[in-house]
Amino acid sequence: MSLLIGENSVVTVHYTLTDDAGKVLDSSEGAEPLSYLHGAGNIVVGLEKALTGKGAGDSLKVRVEPVEGYGELRPDGIKTIERAAFEGIEDIEEGMSFEAQSPDGSVQEITIKKVDGDAITIDTNHPLAGVPLNFDIQVVGVRPATKEELEHGHSHDHGHSH
Repeated sequence: MSLLIGENSVVTVHYTLTDDAGKVLDSSEGAEPLSYLHGAGNIVVGLEKALTGKGAGDSLKVRVEPVEGYGELRPDGIKTIERAAFEGIEDIEEGMSFEAQSPDGSVQEITIKKVDGDAITIDTNHPLAGVPLNFDIQVVGVRPATKEELEHGHSHDHGHSH
């Protein structure tokens, strides 16, 4: 009997992620499949829920609403700051992305939305916040996680190293 996807299993999938217009946002096509530790928050919660109970060889199409994906777009995530905050960066252009350390020490991605002289409008929302996610999934494999994977909270497939 083959193993079904559940807590503490390492799952390997091929996937294509599209938006509602059918634009491909991400895909494993032509690359190694994605391996993750089920139940460890390695993938968006809506996709993890849909994969629970599936097995190797299963194919499914899953629509994940923002609340179970990358979250709703937070208006307070968009703010205007002074150019001086970008110390050491000469050219700042709309569409650029940076990783910034927040006051609590966590790292967050920021995207430049608008440049108006010394006033820079940034967006700290995830780039896919507010976007419904459409996944086309093929489950390649399911296996029990190793003790080390459970301790580290992620799969060690595909040449992972620390």
